[in-house]
Order: sequence, then structure tokens, then C-alpha cells
Amino acid sequence: MSYWVYILASKPRGTLYVGVTNDLIRRVAEHRDGAVPGFTKTYNVKMLVYFEEHESVLEAIQREKRVKRWARDWKIALIREKNPEWRDLFDGIT
Repeated sequence: MSYWVYILASKPRGTLYVGVTNDLIRRVAEHRDGAVPGFTKTYNVKMLVYFEEHESVLEAIQREKRVKRWARDWKIALIREKNPEWRDLFDGIT
């Protein structure tokens, strides 16, 4: 089974959210549909701008916690490495 660490944004260089899931498509769809109460719904954070796959749930959770503690500039640099145009990557994975 795969586990995913992902970053959502409200817009390019906007509000960021870091999460972890075992079903990336389902989870991002829930955020996009507003089905997840809380931060992403409140701040309209719906664009999938970064994701990475992990084989172990423990590895994915550790990575998520590490990235969440990073400074905003580090998160932006991580996104720019794989997605310099800040495209919404959701359509490419569905």
C-alpha cells in the first residue's frame, strides 16, 4: 500500500496545508468538495501543488510532521522543485 504526503494551496504562494493519506485522490477530492471541516475549508485551500509517495505509514507520518515544522520558505522551495508553475496537479492524478 502507498501513503502520500501532500501540500495544498489556496492559490500560488497562498495559504498552505500539509497532509498525509493512504488515498490521495479521495482525500484531495474531499478537500476540494469542502467535505473536510476545518482549516482547508475555512481558508479555501483546494489546489494540490505537491505530493510524494511513501511505502510505510510511519515514514509518511514522520515526513508530514517534519514538513509541517518547516519554515514557509522551505515549503515553497519544495513545491517549486517539482511544480515551478504552481499548477493544480489534481487533474493529472485522476
